Amino acid sequence: MSDLARDVRLAVDTGKVALGSREVDRAVLRNTAKVVIAAERARKDKLDDIIHMCAVANIRLLKFDATSNGLGTVCGKPYPVVAVAIIEPGNSNIINEKY
Repeated sequence: MSDLARDVRLAVDTGKVALGSREVDRAVLRNTAKVVIAAERARKDKLDDIIHMCAVANIRLLKFDATSNGLGTVCGKPYPVVAVAIIEPGNSNIINEKY
């Protein structure tokens, strides 16, 4: 597991996150997301929307080198997750780390 994957899992387990493109969109629009992690090999239209929203809202976007199934697995979910918004990082250092 890469450092980003470990930090995402730690944030999911100990912090507050929004999972999935719809919830991430809401967190970005409400300006509660501190960082957004998107599956690099997710559907292009969803990924483009997330990239655009993060750019407009000036929210840091990290691309996770996996499919949405891979990001879902890292989050401990049995379903695909296109993106994760970190609202509160918990014990994770994901907000300050450079990946």
